[in-house]
Amino acid sequence: MLEPSEVANILEEVVRGNRDAFRQIVRAYSLPLRSYLASQIHSMEDVDDLAQEVFLAAFRNLATFRRGDDFGAWLRGIARNKLYAHWRQTSRRKRAMEAFREEVAHIVEADLESAAANDRSEIIEILLRCIEKLPEKLRRVVRGGLDGEKPAVLAEIFATSVGAIYTLHYRANQLLRDCLQKELD
Repeated sequence: MLEPSEVANILEEVVRGNRDAFRQIVRAYSLPLRSYLASQIHSMEDVDDLAQEVFLAAFRNLATFRRGDDFGAWLRGIARNKLYAHWRQTSRRKRAMEAFREEVAHIVEADLESAAANDRSEIIEILLRCIEKLPEKLRRVVRGGLDGEKPAVLAEIFATSVGAIYTLHYRANQLLRDCLQKELD
């Protein structure tokens, strides 16, 4: 940190037109200012942007700084005001984005529902055609599964084991998957 007399000397140079002298102020107060900002917000990009805004505001308003006062405290006061403005802006932006998302969702909801229903009905039609292409035994196993029949009941109907029904069901699923893929391509 700079001593108050050093700050006063640098500020006098800036007032006399030596703008580059303000860099010494920035170097001396940058870390404490950024630390203060980072304790209030978590985005380092926002910290960098706000720190830059604070130093620009300080440079523009040097005439309002009372010589002899704590320059760091003055910068923190500017930073506090910039933080309040930042929070108001991000809050408004967040509310506007939420309203926008809700409006878009409301506008496209009917179209999405319609498209999903059409897609589902088209896929169901293709699936039914694929089921019809299956051999009779596999078609019966699939329909039994869709109707909620237990594998043991299907095993009795076909006079086979439950394991054989599972194998038939697996084979039917493979054939249906292949058929659907061919139909959808």
